[in-house]
Amino acid sequence: MAPTMLTRRVLPLGLSLLAVVGLSACASHPVDLTKVLRVTGVSTGYFDAGIVEGKKNKIVPTISVQLTNIGTEPVASVQMIAKFNRIGEAEEWGSAPYVRAIGPEGLAPGRTGDPVVMKCDRGYTGEQPRADLFHHSQFVDVRVELFAKYQAQNWVKMGEYKIARELLTQ
Repeated sequence: MAPTMLTRRVLPLGLSLLAVVGLSACASHPVDLTKVLRVTGVSTGYFDAGIVEGKKNKIVPTISVQLTNIGTEPVASVQMIAKFNRIGEAEEWGSAPYVRAIGPEGLAPGRTGDPVVMKCDRGYTGEQPRADLFHHSQFVDVRVELFAKYQAQNWVKMGEYKIARELLTQ
C-alpha cells in the first residue's frame, strides 16, 4: 500500500513535535539557589595540613557547611566553590577545588545534605607549634565566600564567613 500524500506530511510533523516535547521534558528549568537552599551547619577553622618543607607545620583555612532544601521541589546537581581572601586585601588569596554539594540523586524538600568540606589551597607555615601560628606577626585573618551553581547556570553567592582562629582535628 503506497503512502498517501497526507501520511507523508503528517508523519514528519508528528515526529518533529515528539522530538520537541521530548527535549523540553529533559531540559531543566532555572533554579534560584539563594531561594531554595540555605547554608547551615557552618564550621570554620584551620586544618592541620601536616609537615612541609622538611620541618614546617602547615595549617590551611577550612570551612564545612551543609545545605538545607527550603524549597518545594527536590534539587539535584549542585556544585560549590570557595574563594578565600585575607581580610583587608582585595584580591583572591586562595581557593578550594569544586565540590559536588548535591549529587544527581537530589536533595528532597526539608532535607539537609551531608557536610561539604572545602580547604584552601594556601595556608600558613612555620616551625613553631601549629597553635602558635595564629600569633605570628605575619598571620592575617581570612574570610571565605561560598558560591554554588545548579547544573549549567551561573555561580551565585551563598554566603561569606570569617575563618575562626582554631585548629580543626577533622
